[in-house]
Amino acid sequence: GLCLLVLRVFIGVHVFLVSCALPDSVVRRFIVRVMCSVLGLLVRQSDPRLRGAGTRVFIANHVTPFDHNVVSLLTSCNTPALSGAPGFICWSRGFMELGVMGSRAELVDSLKEYSAQQGNPPLLLFPEEAATNGRAGLLRFSSWPFSILDEVQPIALQVRRPLVAVSVADSSWITELLWTFFVPFTVYQVRWMPSVPRRADERSEDFALRVQELLAMELGVVSTRITAADRTEHMKRLRHTAQRLPFAPGGDPGCGTSAWALLWGGLSRPRVPPSLPRGAPEDVRVVAMAQQVKEVLPHVPLEVIRTDLVQTNCVDTTIANLLEGRVHFFPENKEPGDLPAPSTSQAAAASGIQGSVPAPSSKPAPKQFAKSPVERHLSLQERKRALYDYARR
Repeated sequence: GLCLLVLRVFIGVHVFLVSCALPDSVVRRFIVRVMCSVLGLLVRQSDPRLRGAGTRVFIANHVTPFDHNVVSLLTSCNTPALSGAPGFICWSRGFMELGVMGSRAELVDSLKEYSAQQGNPPLLLFPEEAATNGRAGLLRFSSWPFSILDEVQPIALQVRRPLVAVSVADSSWITELLWTFFVPFTVYQVRWMPSVPRRADERSEDFALRVQELLAMELGVVSTRITAADRTEHMKRLRHTAQRLPFAPGGDPGCGTSAWALLWGGLSRPRVPPSLPRGAPEDVRVVAMAQQVKEVLPHVPLEVIRTDLVQTNCVDTTIANLLEGRVHFFPENKEPGDLPAPSTSQAAAASGIQGSVPAPSSKPAPKQFAKSPVERHLSLQERKRALYDYARR
């Protein structure tokens, strides 16, 4: 991998110089595509007869920072720079600088003027506005790309590579480029879809949603309502949680796997607390995680917690196993004075969350389902929230 990385860095410089020296044409695209195959970038396309067909706006899902470069190897197109300072880096990455960094309305007006000129190449836009791994779902499409013209052509992109995940959360375009050079190959599959016209009196939001559903069906994924802003906020919360907790949530695919982790491949191994040196023995990690579970479930014996953590390697999974009764244990005896009774305000807050179900009493939560049908219908998250409130008291 390191040998490939060093060799491909030098070859990549030559590819960049050739792409800058030659004018945009079929010959240039063929030469650069062959040279990119040496760099490990293999580009395949399906239904090339549908390519172009007079459409002035291409709409594609966003997987990697180099999606626009890959599509430009197949057809002439331009992608406007939406973020980042204009300059050499922006130009060298293949983005088109419009000189408009204001509101989306100004950007749409500028792109309408660009598309009105017949000599300009088509536009390639990514309504998701953030990259995902493309395996679980699509982010909610923004409506502004569908306000430019009344007809767009969707492009379905799929990327796969061995050993290393595609589009890891919070990774920069430089990191993605280095991993592309490091692994043996990265395959880009481009599927051209028929053009989609706007219906009569159809709003841009409805037009965007309809194209999103078509792309999701073509890719075999779900069409989510998660926006790029939601993604950014979620990553901020993850970083804040990682700084406060000794172990980041989501240790392995079975631990806290959610739609967020599936969308942008943000799974990582548990982080070692700052007090523990790197390479600390596994039992030290288990002890640290067991202490976290013990703070939430003080009535569970510590040995039972450790035994389950060795198998799950995840705090959340172990808590769920204990709450659901998958792990049997005998509660530790506590003196009546050790567990303070909840206050009136805390009980009111708990009753507000759980509706008509009474607030948890001073005794710890049972290890099995309650006999009451109402309590039995409580979700796991509600019971965990009640246990967290109880542990704080």
